[in-house]
Amino acid sequence: MAIPSAKVEDGKLVYDYTDNSQKANTPSGSTLGYDQFLQLLCAEMQYQDPLEPTSNTEYVAQLATFSQLEATLSLQGTQQSSMANDLVGKTVIMKVVNETTGATSYVDGKVDYVMNKDEEIYLSVNNKLYPLSDLDTVADDAYYEAMGLAKSVENMLGQLPAVENITADYEPLISQVAELYDGMTDYQKGFVSDEAVKTLNEYRAKVEEEVKKAKTAAENVTQSIQNIMEQLPSADQITLEDEDLINRMGELYDSLNSYQKNLVSSDVTSNLKAYQDQLATLKGGQEETGTEA
Repeated sequence: MAIPSAKVEDGKLVYDYTDNSQKANTPSGSTLGYDQFLQLLCAEMQYQDPLEPTSNTEYVAQLATFSQLEATLSLQGTQQSSMANDLVGKTVIMKVVNETTGATSYVDGKVDYVMNKDEEIYLSVNNKLYPLSDLDTVADDAYYEAMGLAKSVENMLGQLPAVENITADYEPLISQVAELYDGMTDYQKGFVSDEAVKTLNEYRAKVEEEVKKAKTAAENVTQSIQNIMEQLPSADQITLEDEDLINRMGELYDSLNSYQKNLVSSDVTSNLKAYQDQLATLKGGQEETGTEA
């Protein structure tokens, strides 16, 4: 092996290459390879104090120490490479620090492949490369599913208004969140924050109260409409004298909100519509008669 001559300037080795091939084989930066160590050792031997020369034993000890260190680093690199390859297909969470703002964010997904770039190992997650040093968590499928379900519950709760603004109209949405949470295993529920569970229970209690009020209002209006219908003949036999009673039924029904109207039986709503349609027909006939007169 050809060893270029070297001299020491300001504590650094300065190499004198006879050809460009030797220069190209020298690593850049602070990386110290085996060849560079030998070059450093030769420079040390060349510039040692002739009155107090270093013994051969010391040189051998230095070489042995460096060989051991190099072997350790090589083993460490092999272990990292093996670990990275084992991550392919697994779900990971990467902890990413923004170099500009210093803000920390987390990226989760499955590792598609591993790449060695500039002597560093990178993981491909969601079609983007992240250094292995950014690895925060390796998750199995059960963990990843639990995390996803917990996020879904908390995101759905976040789309709802404040508890005090909940009405019966929100019952379908709150029921959907409750069904999702109730369908989770105990392990999965453990990933939902205590605050989210508390909020969900508050929504449940509030919407249950509002639904109860809505049912009571719908039942009262239904009963009132039925009482008026008992005072009327069948829809095809009404006259204009029944207009006030029919209008009163319409006012009662219109006083309900959309959720409450859905609680009124179809028999009541269809009969009410029949009365209203027949009244409109009678009034239309009256207007035509008055015009012709």
